[in-house]
Amino acid sequence: MEEHITYVGLDVHKESIEVGLADGGRGGEVRHYGRIAATPAAVAKLVAKLGERGARLVACYEAGPCGYGLHRQLRSLGVESTVVAPSLIPKKPGDRVKSDRRDCLSLARLDRAGELTPVWVPEAAHEAMRDLVRLRLAAQAGFTRARQHLQSFLLRHGLIYQGRTPWSRAHRFWLAGLRFPHPAQQIALEDMLHAIEAHQLRLRGLDAEILKLLPDWSMAPVVEAYQALRGVSQLSAIILAAELGDLGRFTNPRQLMGYLGVTSSEHSSGKRRRQGAITKAGNAHARRVLVEGARSYRLPARIAKAKLASLERQPKPVRDIAWKAQVRLCARYRTLAASRGSSNIAVVAVAREMAAFLWAIAKVTPPRLG
Repeated sequence: MEEHITYVGLDVHKESIEVGLADGGRGGEVRHYGRIAATPAAVAKLVAKLGERGARLVACYEAGPCGYGLHRQLRSLGVESTVVAPSLIPKKPGDRVKSDRRDCLSLARLDRAGELTPVWVPEAAHEAMRDLVRLRLAAQAGFTRARQHLQSFLLRHGLIYQGRTPWSRAHRFWLAGLRFPHPAQQIALEDMLHAIEAHQLRLRGLDAEILKLLPDWSMAPVVEAYQALRGVSQLSAIILAAELGDLGRFTNPRQLMGYLGVTSSEHSSGKRRRQGAITKAGNAHARRVLVEGARSYRLPARIAKAKLASLERQPKPVRDIAWKAQVRLCARYRTLAASRGSSNIAVVAVAREMAAFLWAIAKVTPPRLG
């Protein structure tokens, strides 16, 4: 007897969920169920009612600000649930009407056809650690903006630091000694200096909390292994592990490169083949860390003193991968910089290959179970 499947498309909002249903089979009926409240009790009631006829429920909804709580609840209720990538949902070019009702029906229909691309859903503990890491990234962005604000203020008044190293101890003494003729400008300077100091204290506190939680995190072995690569510091390794998770879900490194958005875009037709800039799809935080780390490969291959301790703690397969990456990527950078005449193109190309070596390290260093 053929199993009956009901595909459930959910258009999720803060206070409500629009529900669309599609019966299994190519010509199955597609119908609008209605709107329910965005509460666990309402979702449980919906699942119970749809499952009364014994059909297997397959649900999906778009990734968005409402998170993965609905996905986890559906899984706990025995529903096959996926969270899909909104940017990869097929859309008709001529369709100019968008509504919640049409969206949920479209999700159910496309899920039945297998046209939707699921996103990776982290475990609750991993998501919690990722939230903390992203808070640290936001704090770093605020710290950078505060510094830029002060530099712009000083530049407008013709005050330029002539020392060798900006934001050093000597630079801070220079800033503390500045005096403006108008009291309002002096107050503005002092407030900007206090803002920078507050951001620094916040960053130190967040760094301390992340390092405190790191040993108990399932990705701790992966974080340690990533640091064997040149251009990957402890903080960079934590960001990569938090944003990418277990790389075992990628069957080959090309999938990881595409996920990071470091592959070339393309618009080809007939005999014409045109490649453009990188797609910049996927995770922007991880891509930025890789591009920043790729700049270190402009120098000759060598093992720095700062890396020696990290390498000694790693097994031989990880050390071999890290050294192979150095030899290849340093030569790759020089070749591309000389042939293309642009260091930026070389850096992005090296970052793309760094992703492949990350994947190789992750294959021999699985996350801790539990």
